[in-house]
Amino acid sequence: MEAIEKIYDLFENGGDNAYFGEAVSQKEHALQSAYAAEQEGASDALIVAALLHDVGHLLHGGPEDMADHGIDDRHEVVGRAWLARHFGPEVSEPVRLHVDAKRYLCAVDKSYEAKLSPASVLSLKLQGGPMSPEEVAEFEKNPFAQDAVRLRHWDDIAKIVGLEVPELEHHRDRFPKLLKSAHASGEAQS
Repeated sequence: MEAIEKIYDLFENGGDNAYFGEAVSQKEHALQSAYAAEQEGASDALIVAALLHDVGHLLHGGPEDMADHGIDDRHEVVGRAWLARHFGPEVSEPVRLHVDAKRYLCAVDKSYEAKLSPASVLSLKLQGGPMSPEEVAEFEKNPFAQDAVRLRHWDDIAKIVGLEVPELEHHRDRFPKLLKSAHASGEAQS
């Protein structure tokens, strides 16, 4: 349960920070991503992945303008590492792959990159640009690739100033049943 309190603490202490070059906060972006997932009828695991896909930004606490200085903060790696200690791969792997999903979509859908925000275009360059054909083929083999693509689309639209969505507390009941300790002890709640 300490992981749940850590999530609340991260959003309490860093959630109001600007979301890297966008007009919404970290928390607003996270909640809008989770809301989009919920509206599409995603599983609890994928809704939690959408909510926590940028937890790496909150964990490392780097400055908001890192990309402006040519630094890729590798937030997907930081986030996945922390999440994998507490949640199964159905949560941590879409988080790890959401940056690769952007690179993938830029490679397979030529209109996708034109829809990216300026901040996402800048980070795309730092993250390696569109995938090569070989990278596309490798990405498509990953069992969590399609979840990551869905997450990526929710990530892209979760930047609306003033959008009213459920607060973090709305998601509290999802966390316990997805924690590794709940699965290991057979105490998963419905």
